[in-house]
Amino acid sequence: MTILSIAFLKGLQRTSQDSKAAEFTMKLVPNLLLCLLLLVKLYHTETADEEPQPPKEPCANWMGGAPGYPGHNGVPGRDGKDGKDGQKGENGEPGEPGPKGDTGEGGAPGTEGPRGFPGILGMKGEKGEGAYVYRSAFSVGLTSRAPVPNIPIRFTKIFYNEQNHYDETTGKFRCSIPGLYYFTYHLTVYITDVKVSLYKKDKAVLFTYDQFQKNNVDQASGSVLLHLSAGEEVWLQVYGEEEKENNGVYADNINDSTFTGFLLYPDLDLH
Repeated sequence: MTILSIAFLKGLQRTSQDSKAAEFTMKLVPNLLLCLLLLVKLYHTETADEEPQPPKEPCANWMGGAPGYPGHNGVPGRDGKDGKDGQKGENGEPGEPGPKGDTGEGGAPGTEGPRGFPGILGMKGEKGEGAYVYRSAFSVGLTSRAPVPNIPIRFTKIFYNEQNHYDETTGKFRCSIPGLYYFTYHLTVYITDVKVSLYKKDKAVLFTYDQFQKNNVDQASGSVLLHLSAGEEVWLQVYGEEEKENNGVYADNINDSTFTGFLLYPDLDLH
């Protein structure tokens, strides 16, 4: 810009000296001013564009070289920070059923449900075989007074003896069905004391004694359970040394002395 200003001033000097050129100068001044403004603007534009540039290879100002080969892959960088959790995905498909588990403990019993309707009546069953009932029983009474001691008392007043297991001629009950039997006796005592025994197979198993009170009628009784085998016999008899001693067993039309026995249940091997 300095060079142009000097040239411009020198031109003005020459123009002023030449009067003849005064008219030409007046015409030239506006054009020179316009050129000056354009130069100033161009200067500022080039100054702004003249920023530092990276150095170039010498050959770059001459001609462009061939492209180089791609470099090797660099070392992987460090792992970046974990990203934020993504949105929840959709539910996957159901997996295959697993193996059957162990049986659990039983629960508490539930409440009882309502009662159901009665079922249909079933068909009538076939007639079964009737169970055989074993029977053996007797009940007898005394008809005479003061029986003879130390022998079986003969009870000849028959209340029940359907199976005829009691023999009124001997005064003995003979077992025909092995099993458990119940025996009992109720005796009227009068005139003197009473001692009686219940015998089984020639052996006394039960004793009863009653001491008579004068001007009175007493009662003596006894009962027992006995297991009998077939053929065994049971009876009552008075025991004592003399005929009238301890022989107060009595019976008449208003007082009875009785002897009773019956089978409770037979042995199991009979079934």
